[in-house]
Amino acid sequence: MNILAQNFIHTHTNMFKSVLIANRGEIVIRVARTLRQLGIESIGIYSEADRYSGHVIAVDRAIELKGAPSGEIYLHGDLIIEIAKKEKAEAIFPGYGFLSENADFARDCESAGLCFIGPTSEQIYQLGLKHIAYELAFEANLPLLPHTGILSDLEEAKREASTIGYPVMLKSTAGSGGKGMTRCSNEEELINMFEKVRRAAIKFLKNDGVYLERCIDDARHIEIQIFGDGQGHIIGLSERDCSIQRRHQKIVEEAPAPGLSDNDRVYLRDAAIRLGSLIKYRSAGTVEFVYDRSSHEFYFLEVNCRLQVEHPVTESIFNIDLVEWMIILASSGKLPDTYYNLSSPTGVAIEVRLCSEDPLHDFRPSSGIIHEVKFPQENVRIDTWISNGTEITPYYDSLLAKMIVHGKNRQEAIEKMCSALNKTILLGIGTNLDFLRQVISSSNYFNDDISLKFLTEYFQYKPNAIEILEGGTYTTIQDYPGRTGYWHIGVPPSGPMDDYAFRIGNRLVGNNENACGLECTLIGPTIRFHQSTIIAITGGSMNAILDDISIDLWKPIRVEKGQILKLGKVINGCRCYISIRGGFDLPFYLGSRSTFVLGKFGGYAGRILKTGDILFLGKDNNDDDDEIPISNDNIIPYYPNKDEEWQVAVLNGPHGSPDFFTSDYIKTFFSTSWKVHYNSNRLGIRLLGPKPIWSRTNGGDAGLHPSNIHDCEYAIGSINFTGDTPIILTCDGPSLGGFVCPVTIIKSELWKIGQIKPNDRIHFYPITFDQALQLEKQQDYLISTLSSSCPSPSKDLSIESSFECILEELDEIKTRPKVIYRQAGDHYILIEYGSMNLNLHNRFRIHFLMEKLENKSHKINGILELSPGVRSLQIKYDSRIIHQKDLLKKLIEIENDLPSNYKDLRIKSRIIYLPLTFEDSSTLDSVQRYKETVRETAPWLPNNVDFIQRINGLSSRDDVKKIIFDSSYLILGLGDVYLGAPCAIPIDPRHRLVTSKYNPARTFTAEGIVGIGGVYMCIYGMDSPGGYQLIGRSLPIWNTFTSNKSFQDKKPWLLRFFDQVRFYSVDENELLIQRQAFRDGRLQIRIIEDNEFDLNEYEEFLQNESESIKNFIEKRDQAFNKEVSHWKNDFEDKNDDDDSKVDEENNEIQDDDDDDGVTKLIRSDVCGNVWKLLVEENGEVKIDSPLIILEAMKMELVIRSPINGKIQSILCHLGQLITTDDILLKIKPL
Repeated sequence: MNILAQNFIHTHTNMFKSVLIANRGEIVIRVARTLRQLGIESIGIYSEADRYSGHVIAVDRAIELKGAPSGEIYLHGDLIIEIAKKEKAEAIFPGYGFLSENADFARDCESAGLCFIGPTSEQIYQLGLKHIAYELAFEANLPLLPHTGILSDLEEAKREASTIGYPVMLKSTAGSGGKGMTRCSNEEELINMFEKVRRAAIKFLKNDGVYLERCIDDARHIEIQIFGDGQGHIIGLSERDCSIQRRHQKIVEEAPAPGLSDNDRVYLRDAAIRLGSLIKYRSAGTVEFVYDRSSHEFYFLEVNCRLQVEHPVTESIFNIDLVEWMIILASSGKLPDTYYNLSSPTGVAIEVRLCSEDPLHDFRPSSGIIHEVKFPQENVRIDTWISNGTEITPYYDSLLAKMIVHGKNRQEAIEKMCSALNKTILLGIGTNLDFLRQVISSSNYFNDDISLKFLTEYFQYKPNAIEILEGGTYTTIQDYPGRTGYWHIGVPPSGPMDDYAFRIGNRLVGNNENACGLECTLIGPTIRFHQSTIIAITGGSMNAILDDISIDLWKPIRVEKGQILKLGKVINGCRCYISIRGGFDLPFYLGSRSTFVLGKFGGYAGRILKTGDILFLGKDNNDDDDEIPISNDNIIPYYPNKDEEWQVAVLNGPHGSPDFFTSDYIKTFFSTSWKVHYNSNRLGIRLLGPKPIWSRTNGGDAGLHPSNIHDCEYAIGSINFTGDTPIILTCDGPSLGGFVCPVTIIKSELWKIGQIKPNDRIHFYPITFDQALQLEKQQDYLISTLSSSCPSPSKDLSIESSFECILEELDEIKTRPKVIYRQAGDHYILIEYGSMNLNLHNRFRIHFLMEKLENKSHKINGILELSPGVRSLQIKYDSRIIHQKDLLKKLIEIENDLPSNYKDLRIKSRIIYLPLTFEDSSTLDSVQRYKETVRETAPWLPNNVDFIQRINGLSSRDDVKKIIFDSSYLILGLGDVYLGAPCAIPIDPRHRLVTSKYNPARTFTAEGIVGIGGVYMCIYGMDSPGGYQLIGRSLPIWNTFTSNKSFQDKKPWLLRFFDQVRFYSVDENELLIQRQAFRDGRLQIRIIEDNEFDLNEYEEFLQNESESIKNFIEKRDQAFNKEVSHWKNDFEDKNDDDDSKVDEENNEIQDDDDDDGVTKLIRSDVCGNVWKLLVEENGEVKIDSPLIILEAMKMELVIRSPINGKIQSILCHLGQLITTDDILLKIKPL
């Protein structure tokens, strides 16, 4: 706001107190900014779909519009006026679009005692209807194109068009902003479009009046910004060129308009002023002209009775605020001196409209979530409403932001805009950002060769991108080594499942090792290349077709612009990888571009790729052949045939015999040919085989089942016994959990897990650490040189000599608990303190150890990450930098140097208050879903709270509820199961409810649900698998885009180690409101920052309450033991799920594969479960129509008809397990 305006406001006391902005998006934020400068309260409105829009937070108050669908709600003037009156607004600012040029709305505002900030309702009516506007323009002596009045019917339109001469424009008289108009080249097009335009006009503009005018093909769109005081004084504020348009919608605007003579500029301005003066126009408006480039003549087009989207370019060259003028005039009837003493324009301003649309497909709208947006901060004005995490819905205009630059001349302005566009990052959805970069940097634009034909005839968009024509089964963006450094808070690395093939692919195309590529599962995608490049396809064998020609895998291939690559089914193996020179231009999230689909972040919009996705290639993309490395067949590893086993090398540990498993079972484990379950995926590979034989009866404090342990960090590649079910934990798997892991796959063998598919067989065999290290070094050498051959581990080690889990053990002494150093693969060591029982002293010792290891004076080269559990610390290290023995020696040295007495220790311990709805509907639904899909009977079914009450010996369900709300939960670990989910212990032992974990685990738990497992509390950070007993739901503890200030330091996880969580009760409706508000930053939770946990005080508390604590534990243990006995007698035998036995009845496919040469046999491509049958016998099907949906690897695979035909017979049924090549149905051709 300039000084003159400030002086004006200070001398006029009749300014508005509050103004409602009847719009959405960036214009609301722009108007609110000026209102704030004027000291006026801004009131915003929003639809349900706009609940999290940036404009909701930008205003002083925001009110939800209710009573109509989101797509229509902003057009309901009666609802808006009702809110304005209720909220005591004095005026309404309409913005542009929606009701801004609705004369009835302006009149209704005035009738309701609200000031409409804009022209009068009569002026809007006169100029809004084009046929009346033409009459006024004629009276004001403005040049007009040959045109008609309102047309009565098609016959009249045909006659008039013949008189005017084709081409003609068919227009709605109520149209505005490029809407309600179409070009007709001949009578046939006029006939086809006449009723369509009328129907659209009545539907969207509430007026079916249409007319014709001559169409000038080689034209420019020039407009004059006018502003009137309502008393007859009109000023014209230079002209704007808005000729660069798509679908009659402007995307580039410029002021002053280039290439006009001074006489032309004066002529246009005077004509616009004459028209405005004729009706004593009030407020901001725009008089639009069409300029015939061949005849150099101007013709009146229309008047926009509102503020224009492109108003900032005029503001820039005059250094004014048009919104400020509009508000001051509306509130006082007068204008500041700047209006009457306007200085001459200086320099050149350019605006571009950044939109969510796809330029490759006729600018079709894009929707989705913005994952990263960054605008430059210097030499550019940004008017926007978006931020990281903004959801773009399909209901509204595609405008995301306006970028405005100002230069001393046109060349400088263009240079500034090019720089601003190049520095802008906008990723996650399709936009026109790259398109705008090419437009502004084009020679035609630079040379002022601008017209309405610019985009159709003078400019060709050349995206450096690929287009997904078919997404394949499960195609994602991944990079290597993925999202590292966040394992300790529950963020998996993701990345390629087969990192060997992925890394080789990047080498083959000349990329650096960190470049991202495509991972394709089971069936690959179909891709169109819009730029020439170099690609390589690696991984499992498959049929790869480039423009109908088969191409080799594991070799660099040159692809030309326009070519189409089609990948078929992976035959040997499960996944293939597409590496492209330069990778992809995608955002980093927590240091990686890898997709974590379950967490909905990374990669392209945090999801699998779909038809229509456009992926821009990295800036290093080129197709120079001289940079292609030479490859040979030795780099291709061996993929077992269908009847062969995968041979996978492992290291023992961290948990084995005799502590957890019997020695006989370990031998059984290594001698078994394990079968891969059909529901295996990137989270984990579930194995079918002999049930474990445990060396203990239960997990004590950790849980009812012998597989339960106090939560510790897992190693990637560990084989985790979730109850009795072994699961290989993979790169999207959980980090913290409470189940044992007897062996861990070595790093150089993990690629095999990425290629294992359902029904495959695996044989594990043990090797030594030194063998594992040597194999990794050999693999690194092969990848770096593309020479030698893929290494294979030796199998000459006996099981008895290898299976030692413990690397070192330090006995308990007076000043130190017992310490165990467990091997967890070739890149992890797990340090455990004390006995299997819970003791907070051990967690504080872990804290001491972490501080030592993170201290520069004790830092050990090669340690990559420290991840604490309840009584353990996982050390992740690079064994190529530091050998296991050397690391172990240094860790023991540091251990012996830790202080012996830490009772006086005080640790920062924030207190965080969270709402909890006890047993809300989502909690009960998650339990019911488990009962229906996983296990019908279990001790914790049908109700988890009943089970908790029973196993803890409590009198009623209310006792469970009371203890939960009385507890203060101390967080000992994070990432249980994912994304900052806490593993928290009640500080008071009398609040420690002991439970078992689900066996087998749930496949689904809704985000925000609270559970109890062992004695620990967890809040699930996302929709995920889980095993805790469920009690209710709270707030989201993970905020991907850190839109809430409660998430400190812009970290997406809410909780920290040693925080205390305390719940308070809310009903379900209130929780839903709080969850929505918390997610978008409108709700801040109560956090007591300056609190410490004093271990000495805690010890005194335990001593003072020892008798009460003892009584509670004894009563709880009695109930616990009773429940264990109940479990064994009533459930264990009934749920004796020996996965080594195949359910032959369920898996039986009818032996009906006679091939008569005519009937089409539809076979299964995969091993899986028949989830949906979409056809019936004797029913007719079309080619490519869906027949059956199979469930495999937690994915839905659609089987489609290859022909037009009739279903002759269906040979499978719902829920049936089928294998590859099974015949599912027969189709008789038609």
